[in-house]
Amino acid sequence: MTTTVYGLANCDTCRKARKWLDRFEIPYEFIDYREQPQTPETLMEWQEKLGGWEAMINKSSTTWRQLPDARKSPGSDAEWKLLLREYPQLIRRPVVVTDDGQVSQRFSDNSFKQRFGQ
Repeated sequence: MTTTVYGLANCDTCRKARKWLDRFEIPYEFIDYREQPQTPETLMEWQEKLGGWEAMINKSSTTWRQLPDARKSPGSDAEWKLLLREYPQLIRRPVVVTDDGQVSQRFSDNSFKQRFGQ
């Protein structure tokens, strides 16, 4: 199974997820989505599989709190895609995608054990 982990290189949660995968010798590719912004199509696919745009957003982040109120309630898919391409750090991290089509967010030891059968 091919696993791709999307996140930010300096994110503690992403580092924990990567260490977990290394410990269990699960091969993966890491993509920093600040350096390699994801396409609007990829963002659409993620939001469909993760429960919508709102579910993808880390609303406790400093970036979210500093956004003008008008930007916090995009009215269309196009506005959401623009917001997340402009501020990729708003996406909850990490996003884990496997070649079987599964997409998940966040890291916990238990969720990774279930996901990867450890």
